[in-house]
Amino acid sequence: MPVELVETKPKNALPVHLVARDGLETANLAPSSIAWARANGFSGEAGRTLIVPGEGGALAGALFGIGDGALAIGALARALPEGDWHFASALAEPELAAIALLLGGYVFTRYGKKPGKTLRFALSRDVDAARIRRIADGVFLTRDLVNMPTSDMGPDQLEAAVRKLAAAHKAEVSVTRGDDLLTQNFPMIHAVGRASADAPRLIDMTWGPKNAPKVTLVGKGVCFDTGGLDIKPSSGMLLMKKDMGGAANVLGLASMIMAARLKVRLRVLIPAVENSIAGNAFRPGDVLASRKGISVEIGNTDAEGRLVLADALALADDEKPQLLVDMATLTGAARVALGPDLPPFYTGDEALASELAAASVAVEDPLWRMPLWSPYDAKLSSRIADINNVTTDGFAGSITAALFLKRFVEKTATWAHFDIFAWNPSDRPHGPAGGEAQGIRALESVISKRFGS
Repeated sequence: MPVELVETKPKNALPVHLVARDGLETANLAPSSIAWARANGFSGEAGRTLIVPGEGGALAGALFGIGDGALAIGALARALPEGDWHFASALAEPELAAIALLLGGYVFTRYGKKPGKTLRFALSRDVDAARIRRIADGVFLTRDLVNMPTSDMGPDQLEAAVRKLAAAHKAEVSVTRGDDLLTQNFPMIHAVGRASADAPRLIDMTWGPKNAPKVTLVGKGVCFDTGGLDIKPSSGMLLMKKDMGGAANVLGLASMIMAARLKVRLRVLIPAVENSIAGNAFRPGDVLASRKGISVEIGNTDAEGRLVLADALALADDEKPQLLVDMATLTGAARVALGPDLPPFYTGDEALASELAAASVAVEDPLWRMPLWSPYDAKLSSRIADINNVTTDGFAGSITAALFLKRFVEKTATWAHFDIFAWNPSDRPHGPAGGEAQGIRALESVISKRFGS
C-alpha cells in the first residue's frame, strides 16, 4: 500500500525490529517477542515480515528479516497493516531505506485498481526528505508511463506527458512532427514511424540556464513495436507497450534533475514513433539516409530503435554536451546476457564508468559495464550502404547495437548508452511486477555530484 513519510514520529507509532538471520537473541527484543517468533518459525530470514501481537489482540510491532540490501525493506509496504510505524533502531542506510519504502508502496491505479490504505513511516532525522520524494516521484513517473497501454500512450500522449512535465518545471518544448521530419533532416525517425496512424515526431525539451553545463538525455520512444514488416510473433508483442521505456526513464531522470534544480542546461530528446505495418512501411533491404549523412541498409525492420536514436543522437552531438546519455529498451541480447534486473551500459569514458559503477552499488540500482568491442564493428558492414542496422550472425547483439549508435556520436567527449528492460517480470520488494525505472537513480547520483545544485 502507499507509504507516507513523516518527519515527526507519531505518538502511537509501532516499532519494526530488523533481525539478521538467526539473530533473535541479539536484536534487543522482549522475551515475549522472541517466543512468538520461534513459535512462528521466524529466525530472521531475509525479506520475511512477522507481525507481533500485544495485549488484548492489539499490535505490538513487527519483525523484519534483513540481509538482501536496503531496498529489501520496501517489502514492508506490502506486508505491514495500515497505521503508523517507525524503525526500532538506527538504520545503516536510512535514506535508501526510506526510498525503498516509498518505491515498495507504488500502485498503478489508472484502470481501477485500488491503492489501499496508507502506511505512515517516521523518517530518521538525518534524512533529506525532499530528495527522497523527488527521486520517488521520478521513479513513479517512469513506472506510470511504461505501464500505460499504447491505446493511451502513443506518440500523441507521450508528447502530452512531456509537455505536462515541462509545464511543472517551466521548461520549453518544441516538436518536429510528420513530414517536417524530412524537411528538418530526421529521415530515419520519419521512416520508422510513417506507417502509424499517429505521426512520428521528435520531442525536444530544454530547461535551465543557457550558460550552464549541458546535460542531454535521449530516450527511445517506440510506443509500440510490431517489428514492422519483419513482424514479431504475437507472444513477442505482449510487452511492446514498454518499448518506450527509454523515453519513460529519461523523463523520470529529468524530473529528478529539474526538481533538484541542478545547475545544468538540460535537454531531453525523444523520438516518439510506432513501428507499424502499412503500405508505406519501411522494408528489409531499404537504404535509409540519416541525419548524420551515414547511409543505413535495413537488414531487419525489428531493429528500429537504433534508427530513431541515431537521428536524435546526431542532433544532440552537434551541441557537444558535457554529458550525453541515451536509454533504450534496445536488444533481447542484453536480457539473454544479464537478465531483466541488470542493465548493461556502454561508455568510452573511464571516469564516468567508474562513477556509475560506484553509484550503482551505493544506491542499489544495478548496472553492469559492457565493452564497446571495436573488432565487432565490422559485423555491421553493408555491401551497398555505409552500414547495416543488424549483423548477419546474431552474435553480441547488445554490443553491436551500441557500436551502431557510437557511429552517430563523434563530437561529444562523454557519452553513455544504457540497454534497459524497463520492466519487473515479477514482484520485487521495492516494486510490483510491471514498468520499472532502471539506472536513473544511479545517474541522478552521478549527475548531482558532478554538477551540484
